[in-house]
Amino acid sequence: MLELNIQFSGERLALGLALAALISLTAWRLGALTGSGALAASLVGGLTYGLGGLPAAILLVAFFGSSNLLSRVYAERKRKAAANFAKGGRRDWAQVAANGGLPVLALLGAASGLIALPLAWAAFAAALATVNADTWATELGVLSKTPPRLITNGKAVSPGTSGAVSVLGSLVALGAALFIGVLAWLVPQAVGLPVFLIATTTGFFGSFFDSYLGATVQAIYYCPKCKKETERNPLHTCGTKTYLRRGWAWLNNDWVNFLSAVCGALLAWGAATFFM
Repeated sequence: MLELNIQFSGERLALGLALAALISLTAWRLGALTGSGALAASLVGGLTYGLGGLPAAILLVAFFGSSNLLSRVYAERKRKAAANFAKGGRRDWAQVAANGGLPVLALLGAASGLIALPLAWAAFAAALATVNADTWATELGVLSKTPPRLITNGKAVSPGTSGAVSVLGSLVALGAALFIGVLAWLVPQAVGLPVFLIATTTGFFGSFFDSYLGATVQAIYYCPKCKKETERNPLHTCGTKTYLRRGWAWLNNDWVNFLSAVCGALLAWGAATFFM
């Protein structure tokens, strides 16, 4: 196990930025990141290692690596559902910031002394567990043989619909949160079993908050040519202009991901205050 030492370190930050830039460049060349995504990933990765050291970097790489691997699994089978998604498989700067921004803020809080180390680590792990659960569920949940249902009213909808959940997707989300929870417990020294339970549980529930936002207030558009709802704007995959059908125009999928990470982190912070 590795020592958990969250602090400001210029030397560690420089090394982190260099390593993150190398990994991001490789991901860009492999088509996992856009140019802006690679720049944002270099910054998020560098700050994560620079502030949290190797334990924090391992959790971030576990999320990023597993998510990109799953985006390539059964790509053809997921192509139809992917037409509903706001963006393609290549992650841009907004997606990177939405998924990695809150974990970095948790580390900054600990390094500045504003947040106690155990609370910050729990919040960091929970935020990553939340976005990991949502990403895995999105990538694999669309493969469910039974139609997903809206989390708000149970109505059966098409795979890929915002706010829809399925048994397969929920089980995958639990496994994804569990994956980060185990790493958060076993990688650093002396954090204790509670961090595993807290990160796993709050990450799992945070992913359901993501679905709730998707079903209620996330911006959903309509393509008059395809006669389908979609997250894509201003143009659908067919090239037709889309129009806002429901939700708040500013609340796109990136904001939903960020707010769900906030939810997971806050739940973890509250739980850690009592149990750690």
